[in-house]
Amino acid sequence: MNFLRKYIDKIKPNFEQGGRWHTFRSVFEGLETFLFVPNTTSKTGVHIHDANDSKRTMTIVIIALLPCLLFGMYNAGYQHYQALGQYPDFQTTFLFGFLSVMPIVIVSYLVGLGIEFTVAQLKGEEIQEGFLVSGLLIPLVVSIDTPLWMIAVATAFAVIFAKEAFGGTGFNVWNVALVTRAFLFFAYPSKISGESVFVRTDSVLGFGAGKITDAFSGATPLGQIGTATQSVQITDTIGNTLSQWDMFLGLIPGSIGETSKLCILIGAIILITTGIANWRIMLSVFVGGVVTAQIFNVIGTTPSMQIPPFEHILLGGFAFGAVFMATDPVTSCRTRNGKYIFGFLTGTLAILIRILNPGYPEGMMLAILLMNSFAPLIDHVVVEGNVKRRLKRINKR
Repeated sequence: MNFLRKYIDKIKPNFEQGGRWHTFRSVFEGLETFLFVPNTTSKTGVHIHDANDSKRTMTIVIIALLPCLLFGMYNAGYQHYQALGQYPDFQTTFLFGFLSVMPIVIVSYLVGLGIEFTVAQLKGEEIQEGFLVSGLLIPLVVSIDTPLWMIAVATAFAVIFAKEAFGGTGFNVWNVALVTRAFLFFAYPSKISGESVFVRTDSVLGFGAGKITDAFSGATPLGQIGTATQSVQITDTIGNTLSQWDMFLGLIPGSIGETSKLCILIGAIILITTGIANWRIMLSVFVGGVVTAQIFNVIGTTPSMQIPPFEHILLGGFAFGAVFMATDPVTSCRTRNGKYIFGFLTGTLAILIRILNPGYPEGMMLAILLMNSFAPLIDHVVVEGNVKRRLKRINKR
């Protein structure tokens, strides 16, 4: 690494003002800060110095997401071969999933980082690390069968109109990954919902070729519940009944990174113990969802209203959204009481949308995006309430 450090220091003058390649200064600085921790400090003003800078923060979030990514690769292969009526070894199953998921990851990063590098270059600003996390979240919240060109278009839309238009990293109102999914849902609904988009049925570089069995359905558990007219038994792609243990492990159809609650739990522990994500938001999301589901259990008569609260947490993207999406420090509330309100309303809205909208059984995406819009208002109300209480205390003295 000393050799690399010396080489970068040697060519650095070429990228500074007046240098031969000063036009690409932002790109060079982005590469340098990716490889090494900057050793420059502020000379004036008041600043808080913390070893946990934005690069380290993004790195920890990516580490927390890796279990979901790796399991999602395996599950993609597992669902494919199960639909074929085959059960190959772990290596073959994982390889199929790896070859299916990695192109989505690559396209997400190429398009998103390409736009961010271009914008930073045009503005003459430093390249921020914000998309390092968004670029991995996007593949985890889409279906395995989504065409790559749709991923590219949706990612470009989200980065340009939901992030750069507001000023870039730290200024976006909505979660970029969820805006990408929302764009896909409304622009190409057949590729983000339906009977078979969550199970890849074609081969990848010669892996997985075969004839799909007649019993193949491909509908996610939430999709089965949403279309049921009477009591429903949740099954996998070939008709086997799914247990709550299956739902917890994640061997079910669904978006790439959202199925395994075990992996999400591991990620939550990492985020909480490192202080990257706020436990108040996570907890209140789950409380809001459980309370709402329990109320519907008491008053409801339809199959979706009778789903136990625990299964609501195990199914769909509820847990993934609560841990990795709702806790986004940029788009969520920042006051302590605001975090509780934000999380509780997010969980409540997610279950309401799931149950009351048969055409859209997964409500977490819309719930978080809606609450992102109201987060500044919630913080404003909380702050104003605190000010009024303090003024009352002062006036009583």
